[in-house]
Amino acid sequence: MKKNTLLLMLSFAFILSSFAQDDEAAPAKEKDKPVRPPFQSGYLIDNQTTFIPSEGTLEYVIQHKFGTMENGFSDLFGMYAPGANIRLAFNYVPIKNLQIGYGLTRQKMHSDFNLKYTILEQTRKNTIPVAVAFYGNIAIDGSNKDIFGEDYNAANRLSYFSQLIIGRKFNDWLSLQFNASFTHYNSVDADYDHDVIAVGLNGRAQFSPQSSIIFQYDVPLKIKAISEQRGFYHPSKPNLGIGWEICTSTHAFHIYVASSDGLVPQQSMMFNTNDFTDGGLMLGFTMTRLWSF
Repeated sequence: MKKNTLLLMLSFAFILSSFAQDDEAAPAKEKDKPVRPPFQSGYLIDNQTTFIPSEGTLEYVIQHKFGTMENGFSDLFGMYAPGANIRLAFNYVPIKNLQIGYGLTRQKMHSDFNLKYTILEQTRKNTIPVAVAFYGNIAIDGSNKDIFGEDYNAANRLSYFSQLIIGRKFNDWLSLQFNASFTHYNSVDADYDHDVIAVGLNGRAQFSPQSSIIFQYDVPLKIKAISEQRGFYHPSKPNLGIGWEICTSTHAFHIYVASSDGLVPQQSMMFNTNDFTDGGLMLGFTMTRLWSF
């Protein structure tokens, strides 16, 4: 009896040892890593991308738009036209996938405080098939308080913009994004709405190690359910843009034509009066510089 018990115990120990060896021999499951960045810059003409630089990165941004090109050579296609707009900004990445920033725009001297967060990153094995990011800002209109009328209140200067961005890198040269945004102004003229919802499509087609074609198309929607007016008296026009991107590891340069003169996104979604089908296009450029700390 003792001999049988000993044999049974030895057999059980051998089986456990075999399972343990099999587990050690089995290869560890490979982790599904994020794809290489679908965009090389956080900016795409007037839009944000899902790209956020690495933790500890400081970014300096210069955005500039000239006047409309409708007068042709008389003002060098808007380069010497009145109404040019410029924005200077700094962005910083304090932790992975979170960017905070501040910008100052010439038009209405808008100061904007902004935040961007990557919610999901697309992975190489399609465990996560898309990248998802959120962008939002609060802008302060720095115009003279007289333009706000007799019932002036500091809160009248505030406007808000929030946007959900969903993007996918389809291959080594093509990345596309869809976005949906909500804009709110605390103070508008009597025949304007305070709110607008917009959707957009933008993308990047890379044709060399450093160069890409970029494009955008943003459409403010006429939604009667959120309108305060009987009709849409001043609907914002769609914003079309196409440009050329040149990128290195620390710099990005975009030169483009676009139909909105706004550099704060809510300005483009709420007040764009330029019709790209009727000469309402303007030259612009964006330059960014990254420093790692």
